[in-house]
Amino acid sequence: MDETRRFREAVIEWDTGGPGAPAAAETARALAGAPVRTAVLVEGVSDQAAVETLAARHGRDLAAEGTAVIPLGGVTNIGRFLTLLGPRGLGLGLAGLCDAPEEAHFARALEREGLGDGLSRAGMEPLGFHVCVDDLEEELIRALGPDRVRQVIETQGDLRAWRIFRGQPAQRDRPVERQLRRFMGTISGRKSQYARALVTALDPTRTPRPLDGLLARLPR
Repeated sequence: MDETRRFREAVIEWDTGGPGAPAAAETARALAGAPVRTAVLVEGVSDQAAVETLAARHGRDLAAEGTAVIPLGGVTNIGRFLTLLGPRGLGLGLAGLCDAPEEAHFARALEREGLGDGLSRAGMEPLGFHVCVDDLEEELIRALGPDRVRQVIETQGDLRAWRIFRGQPAQRDRPVERQLRRFMGTISGRKSQYARALVTALDPTRTPRPLDGLLARLPR
């Protein structure tokens, strides 16, 4: 297991406060600073997949650069992770990505850690925290366009499932962009699968602004 993965798993276990938390905390402390220098906090594993895939497309190895992408397992956990990893904790460099509905959670947590005051979206970006509108899937679908996304669905072997899904009464009158977003969340693991596939299909000049801005902030 590489050290960045060990760090990520240790931090997640530490955050639970369970029986393994003390040992996990020691592991995280031992790896913080060297080799892990920066923590990127994202809402879930699909966001992690998107960030890591985008970095690889740009020829970057985040683990080798000392960056760990850590899924929070829910936006309400952001405050605890900031406390563990930020200036009052391990003192790592911080960055993050969230969806627009969760923007206020991130802003308040950053303020509680003393990283800003009255933070707006524009105020969060210099801190390395970027907001998707409305969410990551919407950003990627908009960047690619529905026709290109349907091509990706075909290459993933899901074209029949997509056609069946579109034929459901609840979906028929929805805009295709909303259908595509909903389709990606219907089966466990599909959001991560399509996060990787859609980022891989992106024209580099059309990378969604939040992802592009986040990657640019991460030290090499």
